[in-house]
Amino acid sequence: MDTSNTISSAVAKLYNTYPFPPDPLLDEPPPGYNWRWNWQTAYNFCTGRKPEQENIRLLDAGCGTGAGTEYLVHLNPHAQVVGIDLSAGAIAVARERCQRSGANGVEFHNISLYDVEQIPGQFDYINCVGVLHHLPDPIKGIQALASKLAPGGLIHIFVYAELGRWEITLMQKAIALLQGDRRGDYQDGVKVGRQIFANLPENNRLLKREKERWSLENQRDGYFADMYVHPQEIDYNIDTLFELIDASGLEFIGFSNPQYWELERLIGQQPDLMERAANLSDRQRYRLTELLDPDLSHYEFFLGRPPLIYMDWSNDAILLKSIPERSPCMQGWPSQVILDFNYQVAKLSEVEYAFLNACDNVAGQQTVETLMQDTGIDLEGVRSLQKRQLILLTPKPY
Repeated sequence: MDTSNTISSAVAKLYNTYPFPPDPLLDEPPPGYNWRWNWQTAYNFCTGRKPEQENIRLLDAGCGTGAGTEYLVHLNPHAQVVGIDLSAGAIAVARERCQRSGANGVEFHNISLYDVEQIPGQFDYINCVGVLHHLPDPIKGIQALASKLAPGGLIHIFVYAELGRWEITLMQKAIALLQGDRRGDYQDGVKVGRQIFANLPENNRLLKREKERWSLENQRDGYFADMYVHPQEIDYNIDTLFELIDASGLEFIGFSNPQYWELERLIGQQPDLMERAANLSDRQRYRLTELLDPDLSHYEFFLGRPPLIYMDWSNDAILLKSIPERSPCMQGWPSQVILDFNYQVAKLSEVEYAFLNACDNVAGQQTVETLMQDTGIDLEGVRSLQKRQLILLTPKPY
């Protein structure tokens, strides 16, 4: 058996022992939303406009126990959803999860991500969360996914960042040393790891980091095992991340947390430093940001296959003739104080609230210009709602 197959077998064994994620199964739709799993909001984030089609094909690549898959189904009711995973045990849980929550019609396949070409056709949207960094050859994996992406399609990817996982890496190595020839016995690895944490002094850096960031979810052995006794993990920095991205042959659209990458929040009070940073490439600015704020534990980003049409709403005539709709990822509506797509508190002015209400009432049938006249909002107010991703816009000829 070659090294790649040996690693894949070890990964499958881990997830058959601890199907991941070990989230509880519900007899109802999952609560809330993740805007990255909603085709409309993800497409809007990437291009600035609502997508033309909702009846898309969607692939959950490395679906695990289906915790994300059921969201993909419920958040995209017109989509055809396919899930693949290396672990037969995880797939079994995913089927039951989706059946119980009413996420019907998912097509599951117990195959490696490398073998995704076995699935006929291409996909408009591919979701790949927490998978590539566990492959023996992530470049081969991302290229396999890229080959299945349709023109104009998007891939949403999540991989680990090395700087924010430094303490995790040390703990992984410590557990492996103490396990010795029992490494690969994942239940023993969890036992050893918990014994270590139970005995480290309170001021220990590894213990403090665990308590600060991970201990709540790591109460479940499945989460603990995935973090600390995984047989295969590759952590990235900006330089190695873009080597992976470049190998895909796809277009890098952007990180899903753009606020983190705003260098101004770190050195913006020093004009000389900002002037120096202006001479850096985008990738160098990303690298500088993570070096100055090394708390990031993962990268989450979008890739796309051209042609993708990016909207610029600075043209007043185009904006006025566009069709606005309220974002589907919003909690607490109707109210002037809501949670936005990122679960951050958003306070709406009276005219903003009136405009969003009008969007609901006309169900995507009236232009921005008409609703401005009805509600009293101005163009900058509409642009603010769009920038804050509280509305989706569809351009119309004018």
